[in-house]
Amino acid sequence: MAKRWLAAVLALGVLMSGTACRAEDPHVYALTGDAAGTHDPSIIKEGGTWYVFATGKAPGGGQFAVRCSTDLEKWTRCGQVFDAIPGWIHEKSPGTEELWAPDISYGNGEYRMYYAYSLFGKNTSGIALAVNKTLDSKSPEYKWVDKGLVLESKAEDNFNAIDPNFIRDEKGRGWLAFGSFWDGIKMRRLDDATGLVSKEDGTVYALARRAMPPGAAPAPPGLPPDWEAVEAPFIVRHGGYFYLFTSWDLCCRGLKSTYRTMVGRSKVVTGPYVDEAGKALAEGGGTQILFPNAKWLGPGGESVLMDPKGKDLLVYHAYDAKTGKPSLQISTIDWAGGWPKVGLEK
Repeated sequence: MAKRWLAAVLALGVLMSGTACRAEDPHVYALTGDAAGTHDPSIIKEGGTWYVFATGKAPGGGQFAVRCSTDLEKWTRCGQVFDAIPGWIHEKSPGTEELWAPDISYGNGEYRMYYAYSLFGKNTSGIALAVNKTLDSKSPEYKWVDKGLVLESKAEDNFNAIDPNFIRDEKGRGWLAFGSFWDGIKMRRLDDATGLVSKEDGTVYALARRAMPPGAAPAPPGLPPDWEAVEAPFIVRHGGYFYLFTSWDLCCRGLKSTYRTMVGRSKVVTGPYVDEAGKALAEGGGTQILFPNAKWLGPGGESVLMDPKGKDLLVYHAYDAKTGKPSLQISTIDWAGGWPKVGLEK
């Protein structure tokens, strides 16, 4: 009888363990409202409202449309960051018509949005910073202030200064990850008081790159080869590791978009990062966590919201498999086993 009782208890424990595991499976939100058209989303929460910032022109003019939600499902447009591209950017990059890849964070009593300007296929690019005391457009303190250039890349550099992402290390020090194509993902130390690059540490740290496959096709004149395609870095700290999310392959091509989301991890914010199989991201490694399906293509351009009081979220865009148009996507993150698992709407 005792053995039967023990066996029953063990069986119940296995069943409950399995149930608990299933309960942690990623939840994909069914989005309504103004989710369509979102590209390279960056998310943050202030009070009871989530805010998503996105690449490009805002409807009706301006730059960086902002979308708001109180439940992560129904989204409405609730403003924009700039009414026009700052004049200093036009001086540095006269052909720039829209700004890219906003990265929103909070620190030193203000919201900081790093963003990029560039020309498609060029690495004569720059990353800049804008700040605001609040994200509530109804507040008398609401005002975006552009702080100007943070760092830039030139034609002779082996990196591209776009797709910024801010991260604090285990000591609270600020870092900026960035990069697209060329020699991959890089990182610079920041000055914690100003949010600009550190004057004490000028090292450009290498985090991830693609490995050239056998028989790779040559690039079109003036463009980087497709095999170099790694971009959109986003780093978070979880369970003693820093996780580096990136997007591989090609975005922004509608039905021909081939974006996919990859990840690796490191004990140190500056690397080395390795994938689940132990291959270094600096040598072409990466574990894929998002795959296209019959409804959505090219999932990538991701950001992560670590929420100690709720569910951690992966926020990204994907392309409608019928129309080729981008749209916002949100999934909770299941960290079971030490590697992030996320979902895509089916």
